[in-house]
Amino acid sequence: MKLALFDCDGTLVDSAGLIHEVMARTFEDFGLERISLDATKSIIGLTLDIAIARLMHQPHVDDRAQAMTAHYKKIYGGVRTEMNFREPLFDGIAPLLETLMAKDELLLGAVTGKSRRGLDQICASHGYEKTFFVSRTADDCPSKPHPAMVTECCSEAGIDAKDTVVIGDAIYDMQMAKSAGASAIGVAWGYASVPELIEAGADFIARTPHDILDWMERHHA
Repeated sequence: MKLALFDCDGTLVDSAGLIHEVMARTFEDFGLERISLDATKSIIGLTLDIAIARLMHQPHVDDRAQAMTAHYKKIYGGVRTEMNFREPLFDGIAPLLETLMAKDELLLGAVTGKSRRGLDQICASHGYEKTFFVSRTADDCPSKPHPAMVTECCSEAGIDAKDTVVIGDAIYDMQMAKSAGASAIGVAWGYASVPELIEAGADFIARTPHDILDWMERHHA
């Protein structure tokens, strides 16, 4: 058996627009300068409190970062509704997941810096409530690149890390995979650049979702 663990934001769904709007409003509401889209993209994948601290150039989460995290969570649903936002799947993701789900020897999982509620919302909006056999979120584990999300999914699925691949768009996904002893596929359509993904330890770069299928077939998944 093999295990494929997918990141969510920037890998399966294009949620940068929504995340950025909520983050920018949060900064403004705390009297701070509205951050840029590039800045937001650079922290997608991290757990929210750590992401906010990093955007303020702080090494640790302080009281203000915690208050901003709570505010972000409070306004997120309203902004999502106001923008009529349904985080779209990237092109090719739906057929990829459909093909992978049909493989008896492969289990799928999700590893995300989103909250459990956030992951559930996205799965529900795309009909993926039963797609992921295992999942870990910001509510369950330390932030990426800590390996816990991967090692706990492996343990729950009963599959070794060496038989596991992490698919993600962020350097944190690649670093997490490598520190857990798993393979790492970086996707070129997300929020980090290809050179950044390679430097972070990607074993392979997928230019399209179909490239992931090709890699898995070559590696007997």
